[in-house]
This record gives sequence, C-alpha cells and structure tokens, in this order.
Amino acid sequence: MNTWQEDRPSGGGSSYGQGNGAGSHGRGSGAEPPLPPSLNPRGPGAPAPRGPQPAAPQGGGYGAAPGYPPRQGGMPGAGVPRQGAMPPGSIPPGAVPSGPVPPGSVPPGSVPPARVTPGDGANPRWPRSRKIKVTALALVGALLVTGLGTYFWADSKLNHENTLASYPGRPPAGKGTNWLIVGSDSRDGLTDAQKDSMHTGTDTGKRSDSMMVLHVGDNGNTLMSIPRDSWVPIPQHLNTNGNGKTIPATTAKINAAFNNGGGQLLVQTIETNTGIHIDHYAEIGFAGFVGIVDSIGGVNMCIDKDISDQDSGLNLKAGCQTLNGTQSLAFVRQRHQMADQDLGRMRNQQKFLSSLGKQASSPATLLNPFTLYPMISSGLGTLIVDNDTGLTDLGSFFLAMKGVSGGSGKTITIPVGNANYRTPDGESALKWDPVKSKQVFDAFKNDTAVPDVK
Repeated sequence: MNTWQEDRPSGGGSSYGQGNGAGSHGRGSGAEPPLPPSLNPRGPGAPAPRGPQPAAPQGGGYGAAPGYPPRQGGMPGAGVPRQGAMPPGSIPPGAVPSGPVPPGSVPPGSVPPARVTPGDGANPRWPRSRKIKVTALALVGALLVTGLGTYFWADSKLNHENTLASYPGRPPAGKGTNWLIVGSDSRDGLTDAQKDSMHTGTDTGKRSDSMMVLHVGDNGNTLMSIPRDSWVPIPQHLNTNGNGKTIPATTAKINAAFNNGGGQLLVQTIETNTGIHIDHYAEIGFAGFVGIVDSIGGVNMCIDKDISDQDSGLNLKAGCQTLNGTQSLAFVRQRHQMADQDLGRMRNQQKFLSSLGKQASSPATLLNPFTLYPMISSGLGTLIVDNDTGLTDLGSFFLAMKGVSGGSGKTITIPVGNANYRTPDGESALKWDPVKSKQVFDAFKNDTAVPDVK
C-alpha cells in the first residue's frame, strides 16, 4: 500500500520530499518519520513528538500571550518528559494562566492562582450605601464639633455674679422655676454718640429700669411685673454703690434695693416681701438690649396709637411694624403718654419681651449663624446671670417667654392697692394689695393656676 508514510525521508529539520540525509528510513522502520510541515503542530523543522501529546491550551499555553501562535522551533528534546517534570497540562507554581484551565490540571493539594479582574486594585471601590453612611457620620461629627465649640464659646461670654447668696430666713425652693429679670439703665458699652441718639443721658452706675418675675411651671408660664416704685421693706445691707457702709433695714421704693445693693440685695428684697424663691437671675443693660434686637433684624410690634415722646425720642405711627434696637429701647422706656404712667410702661415691656423671646427662640434665628452668633456676641457680652445659670437654662428661659407670647401663659402685674401712696418724705409711691398679691405669690410658690386678680 502506497501511502504518504512510505519512502518518507527522515532527519531532523528536513522538509517533506527533500534531501537524502543520513538516517532516512524506509517502510517498517522503528522510528516514526516526521509529519509534513503543514501538519506539524510545532512548525516546520521541529521534531515530531515521540508519543501522544495533550492538546495545548487555547491561547498558546501557559505563559504565552492570548491569541499568539505557538513558538517556532522546539528546544532539543522537546516532547520528552524530564525527570521530575510537571505532569502534562499541570500549572507550574506561580504561573498565571492566560486561558481557561483544563479540568484536572491542578494537582491535589496545590492552590490555583487568583483570577485577576481588570480594574481590581488594593482598595476595591466602596458600595454606594457605605459611602452614604461614612458621609453621614462625617457630617454628624462636624456638627458635633461645631456645636460644642459654639457652646463653650458662648458660655464664656456670660458674666456670672453671686446674686443668689444664702441668708437667714431665705424662702425654700418651691415648685416650678422662678426667674428674676432686671433691665438696668447701665450705659456700659455705649459711645457718647449712642447715648445722645438714644436719649439715655450720661449717668454713671446703674439703676433698675424694669423688673419682672417669670414663673415656669405645670400650669402655664406667668410673667409678673413688679413696679419699680413699690413701697416695701428693704433688709439691712452693705452699700455696694457707694462707700461700702452698712445700711440698716428700712422701707423704701424697691428700686433703691438695686441701686444700693445690686442684684443680690434686689433678690433678697423680692424674696422676703413675696415669699417666692428665686431660682435664676438675668440682668441686661441698654447696650445689650439694643444689640440683641438689632442682631435678629428687629422685633415685630403692633402699636395701638401714634407715639411721640420727647424724653425717649420715640416717634412711631400706629400699626404693625418692625422696631430696630434704638426704637425698641425707647418703646420700653417711654411712659409719659400713658395715663397710668409706670403701669402702662410695664404693659409695653411685657408685650415687647414676649415678642423678643418668640423671635429669639425661632428656628430662623437659632439655625442661622448670621443671626445666632451676633445675638450671642452682643447679648451675652452684657448679660449678667447668677453663678448657676448656663446656656441651657437661658434656652429654657427663651422658650418659656415664647410660650407666654404664644398664648400658653399670661402676663400680670402685682395687684396694686394704692397707686398714689405718699411716703413720709412726700414722695409718690405704690403699695401692693396685701390680700390679692398674696394669692398670686402663693400660686407661684405652689405652682398652681394664677388667679385673675387686678
């Protein structure tokens, strides 16, 4: 039978049908003749494999770039397994396949190389949900740091005084919380030009321009004004506004207690005459009052009738309008157009303070740094509080004032028995109604509903 294997020349590197080199074989020779170049998987001139060989992995085998043909020309002894060589088709240690791994090519106990995915790196991309959580935590952390910084900064602006000092016979603490609020005529912080434009005068020192007690309790909040001309007993005290001498107990207008002994004597005088325990004290002067109003953009007020007051410099038309700091100060000080003078002025002060508390505690003010920080800086810088009052207490105070203006509380004046009392020195003063005023004081002490008395 004449086939292509017959009379096939042998010899490494000879092409089919060429040359008569040594080592040519005839039919029946023990050595297998080389394949034709077109059928030799190793390329022309490469020796034929000495036995059955496994198919090369797709893509050119391990270590070859995908899509490239097998290397031309074989090494001597190609196809002959060496002693200790890896089994055919197995993965050499550390090699990375460029194509699929033939089944069963990984010897038992060996670890296949990790598959490398394009785009993988040392830090894989975070999922969207994790990014949102991390961003939220970062924002919360920033807000906490900012809030704590603001708190400590604002707390450092407060001026503390020992106004709630203990003394023999002091009333015990009652139910609810009682604030003594004092508006002084201190000119500290005002320039000469401001004193002139605000018609404040140039007096030194400070006197009480207004005083109120705010009761915060379970039966609603009540803001009670105390007329500054109230004729009351004043305890013995040291004259802190003069030479420091001891002044014996006497009866005088209640504003003399503040003038001669400051906030501490005023607290003691109010406590001994009302039986109400004062829990917190807050005092503000002219400059701080004007600064707070201007920092929040003014206070909205509805004026019942035209006001033209030469002493305070106030000129307003009737109707709802926004008062700036200077106008607000004149509004709470003017009294000459009131039929009942000081009592009418106290009604304006109550009305204004309620509106101020409502606007100062609104989200538009507290959440806006352009109003919050100026309000803190201008207001707290001149605010005097007792040693135990902090920012959280002041926050509660403004919220309570907001409740008064919002209809959940009420405003009253200590019931008056004689508005034109003549003192032994011939001065005009005011005396409380002993029965009705006691009913109000008892309601404050016991946190019960305040009776509607006048």
